Amino acid sequence: MTLTMKDECGDCGASLALDAAAFICSFECTFCPACAQQGARRCPNCGGELVRRPRREPIARTPSA
Repeated sequence: MTLTMKDECGDCGASLALDAAAFICSFECTFCPACAQQGARRCPNCGGELVRRPRREPIARTPSA
């Protein structure tokens, strides 16, 4: 089971790159740092704690031959 890495904030819609700082709850709702801070790091959907999302390096793509 892998973590769903959402690419936008669930509140303001800001773009979130895989290696960007973001916060998630246990249901994988995802928020930018500003929205997480504004909501006292509580998920507005479930009330759960928002924690820093692990960063994932973008996949390097090689040109096809």
